Amino acid sequence: MDVKSALFYMFAAVLLFAAFRVITARNPVHAALFLVLAFFQASALWLMLQAEFLAITLVLVYVGAVMVLFLFVVMMLDINIDHMRKGFWKHFPLAAGLGTLVALEMAAVLMGGFRITEQSAAAGAAAAGPELSNTKELGKVLYTQYLYPLQAAAVILLVAIIAAIALTLRERKDSKAIDAADQIRVKPGERVRLVKVKPSAQQVAPPAAAAEESKP
Repeated sequence: MDVKSALFYMFAAVLLFAAFRVITARNPVHAALFLVLAFFQASALWLMLQAEFLAITLVLVYVGAVMVLFLFVVMMLDINIDHMRKGFWKHFPLAAGLGTLVALEMAAVLMGGFRITEQSAAAGAAAAGPELSNTKELGKVLYTQYLYPLQAAAVILLVAIIAAIALTLRERKDSKAIDAADQIRVKPGERVRLVKVKPSAQQVAPPAAAAEESKP
């Protein structure tokens, strides 16, 4: 076993362990941190496949932005998910069986794909020479052959952003927010309202009775 294979098995083992801990950790903050570790191991595997752009993108986008946002949300909301994990071990055998089946199917499909990819990559590197850049080639394929799927994905993300903003800014009946525009447009006469109240007989005593009560 060479050094490259040893590093691959090490990164893959840590990745599987971190992914397992993501779904088994009781503390949501610990689960998010294990997910960060899984992203780092996946980026290391991308580096071993000579896909530097994808590895850097994975670290910058998911670890630097998405997971930091998850950590802030989890720590601010203080989510209690103990009641959500009551049936975890009850359904664990079925979930583990399905996960193992999916993993075996993916391994059977990818092993043949890796062999074909290695042969084509070796042939392409021999034909193109050392000037080949995978980032440049990825950009060419992404913005030529997959231009329309890329635009469709961008439109879907835009719709999702607008929907999230619309759901967040919807008017709530229990909200006590004050509109600043209404405060600016208010007139001085509308700030204070004077109401005249007629005195009742029980509240106001006659002058004679009040003078008698004041005498020693």
